[in-house]
Amino acid sequence: MTAEGIIIGNDGRHTCSWHGGLDDYRRYHDEEWGRPVTDDIRLFEKICLEGFQSGLSWLTILRKRDNFRRAFAGFDFAVVAGFGEAEIDRCLADAGIIRHRGKIVSTINNARRALDLQAEFGSLARYFWSFEPGGSERPGMVTRAVVMANPTTPTSVRLSKDLKKRGWTFVGPTTIYAFMQAMGMVNDHVEGCYCRAEVEAMREVLERP
Repeated sequence: MTAEGIIIGNDGRHTCSWHGGLDDYRRYHDEEWGRPVTDDIRLFEKICLEGFQSGLSWLTILRKRDNFRRAFAGFDFAVVAGFGEAEIDRCLADAGIIRHRGKIVSTINNARRALDLQAEFGSLARYFWSFEPGGSERPGMVTRAVVMANPTTPTSVRLSKDLKKRGWTFVGPTTIYAFMQAMGMVNDHVEGCYCRAEVEAMREVLERP
């Protein structure tokens, strides 16, 4: 019998249950989710996609990610910051992405705000990782129940407020906590998932920006 939140994959390994064994979702869980990211463009992509996910399933966004990358210049925020009405109209006509004008405009706005952050801190990575929560904020044991009961944290609230103060949009505390999980600022692979130890090992040797 496996613990709550754990399933046994086709390879016999114990893993978080939320990917449901779906091939693309499982690969995202196994190879990407929670593994520390320090590349500015990848960080910008992740925070934008979490904003697009608001009100939708992450699987929907994941399966459209290549289309989003094409639509938004690979999430090179220096390029996206220059988008205007013609690019907004192009995105609104693109059936391969989420055609939500507010979220599209938000991505362009946030690209401009990202340039401001980069100028102030030297990199987005240095800014975001400066919010990494201390051990006292983390649960003693990461279980499915703990993760489900805490869609926000004091750090996600604080980071959300700071981003909003700097003019970012679609960055509420729940969205920001999902971003923190995805970029590896926290390790929310549940106890018993084989990825948990791998991610912890990566975090231990990570050179913070």
